[in-house]
Amino acid sequence: MDSILRIVKKIIPKSIFRLLQPAYHYGMALIGALRYGFPSKKIIVIGVTGTKGKSSTTEFLNAILEVGGKKTAMVNGIRFKIGERSIPNRFKMTMPGRMFIQKKLYEAVRAKCEYFILEITSEGAKQFRNKFIDLNALIFTNLSPEHIESHGSYEKYREAKLSIARALEKSPKKNKVIIANSDDKESEKFLKIKVEKKISYSLKDVEPYYSDATGFSFTFDGEKIRSSLPGTFNIYNALAAALCAKNFGVSVKNITEGIKNMEKIRGRMEKIKEGQPFEIYVDYAHTADSLKQAYESLGGKNLICILGSTGGGRDKWKRPEMGAMADKYCSRIILTNEDPYDEDPKTIINDVKRGIKNKTPEIIINRREAIQKAISLAKAGDAIIITGKGTDPYIMEANGKKTPWDDAEVVKENLRILAQKKI
Repeated sequence: MDSILRIVKKIIPKSIFRLLQPAYHYGMALIGALRYGFPSKKIIVIGVTGTKGKSSTTEFLNAILEVGGKKTAMVNGIRFKIGERSIPNRFKMTMPGRMFIQKKLYEAVRAKCEYFILEITSEGAKQFRNKFIDLNALIFTNLSPEHIESHGSYEKYREAKLSIARALEKSPKKNKVIIANSDDKESEKFLKIKVEKKISYSLKDVEPYYSDATGFSFTFDGEKIRSSLPGTFNIYNALAAALCAKNFGVSVKNITEGIKNMEKIRGRMEKIKEGQPFEIYVDYAHTADSLKQAYESLGGKNLICILGSTGGGRDKWKRPEMGAMADKYCSRIILTNEDPYDEDPKTIINDVKRGIKNKTPEIIINRREAIQKAISLAKAGDAIIITGKGTDPYIMEANGKKTPWDDAEVVKENLRILAQKKI
């Protein structure tokens, strides 16, 4: 399909292509729903949207529901799950196409799943990927500038997110609920939609709370909830999931156990342990604010940071901001390739470098070599943090070339080589 679209783009003038896109996307959404018999009508569907924390929130929610004895299905940026079966998301997109999602809904119904958890993106909403999916609930995590070049402005990006909330409003399901992060300034707009139940959440609601590199804890309905996952951002993600699960009747005991059981979320501050005397984390952070939260979650450790930027040809404005964030928090900075697409990787890296004023970053285009270098520099007690890709399965290069990739696996390979050398 990608190859066909590239050919079509070359043949059809851009203005006509853009004009035809909405009709194409809407038509595909309708065909998918018809093909699989509108399966969302037969299952509880919970959507999760926002700029950051969507995948982690879906994973927390899934873990809680499973402890509560519920059979679940899930589509997020990390994996696709139907009951006990789970496979990695290798599509290089958080929210796959309309036909795929409708098929997964159909499979979930056939497997007698009770809940379908769906990560919904602004790009997905723009392309009607959530059309003809009747929601029971929606979680709004937060909103910050992202995909500006794709949408045209922050306001249009926000409007795409709000369209997801309005889809909940229009859903024919009964007892609909929206759960929104009231610490985010945009939450009021989401809470204005007309649904039967509105739940807001804030860190003020769970005091006393605590987070550092070893994990977090917070108070929920009088119970102390603990997790080994780092970062205040994960308190937000876990709290949103807890409130959603509670709305659907899951006990506080099961909520507490479900969150505690989440020892790792692939590609989200994922700690790699191979017996080395320093820490290594792989994280999806691809905005300046996400970098800030990831760096701060490691509590002042000596940080060796590997980063690139967002995909080539998009969101160029934030590249220097990401560089500035690394400049503030990192002791050593290695700038490397990420997903250049058709843009020169050196141009992207130089844009990031412009934000670095106080440190001298090392530029290593080859991402594998960048990881090797960071490991060679690390001493006992240091922390290496590799951001930008998380579980992304490819490095996207010019002319549609996709190089298979997994940050965590490359780290493990290098740590094993290091361990063998010491034997």
